[in-house]
Amino acid sequence: MLPGVYLSYKKDKTAYYRSSLTYKSKHISLGSFDTENEANMAYQDGFYILHESIPLEEAIHYSKVLTFSKIICLVNFRDNNYYISNPIYLHKGYFSYYLSENEEYKFDIDDLFYYTSHKILKRNGHLFVNDYGMQITMASRYGIHSHAVLNRDYEFINGDIFDYRYSNINVINPYYGVFKKQNYIGQLYEVKLHLNGNHLVGVYHDINHAAIAYNKAIDLAIQYGINKNYKQNYIESLSANEYADIYTTITLSKSFVKFLEKFSTKSLEYL
Repeated sequence: MLPGVYLSYKKDKTAYYRSSLTYKSKHISLGSFDTENEANMAYQDGFYILHESIPLEEAIHYSKVLTFSKIICLVNFRDNNYYISNPIYLHKGYFSYYLSENEEYKFDIDDLFYYTSHKILKRNGHLFVNDYGMQITMASRYGIHSHAVLNRDYEFINGDIFDYRYSNINVINPYYGVFKKQNYIGQLYEVKLHLNGNHLVGVYHDINHAAIAYNKAIDLAIQYGINKNYKQNYIESLSANEYADIYTTITLSKSFVKFLEKFSTKSLEYL
């Protein structure tokens, strides 16, 4: 066998070739290949990347057989003495997670442990992470809810949409269905619930009141037989009693209630 190549067999007895090497006492798998020559090329390319001072920008174009992700892992191990199986490169004070050559996501070092054990996935333009058997949006880790709109509900302060460092993320609207509205009397919060279109629930002076009004609108809609599996807002800063007091006294717009009445003949006392 050529250097760095190991013959293996699939369950159906088909032969394939594994490639690996050892660097700084770490055994590193380079992947599986259809031919012995490809596996050996992977070994040679991996050896060269690890033992030469080829910059990351050049390394990602150097090999035709190593995966993009594997190249990032090798260069990071060479430069930072820390082998990570995910495509992460460590910088001073932060790290980069590469999905592709043109998608370099930046994170604070505080998030390093999480992303060394959780792989970022992309589907239909959205980023996900598998966490405890569930697929959750990456943005939710930073307080950005699933239906948030960039530059309306949240913003990247430096304009870089790949920079997920905490200091660069400003969540404008942290709650579902709540939208900031500025007018001549100051800051207001408009609440809307999407049924067959967006319906105005009300306008409020306090963001927590607005978030609770959205929850109450959902509860009212359910009582009228409308249930679209809405996510309710959780207001961490309020105790259960404080939440209950606001929920009981807060009012929803009459137009919203009348709209709900079209869906039911129930007589419902409205608070």
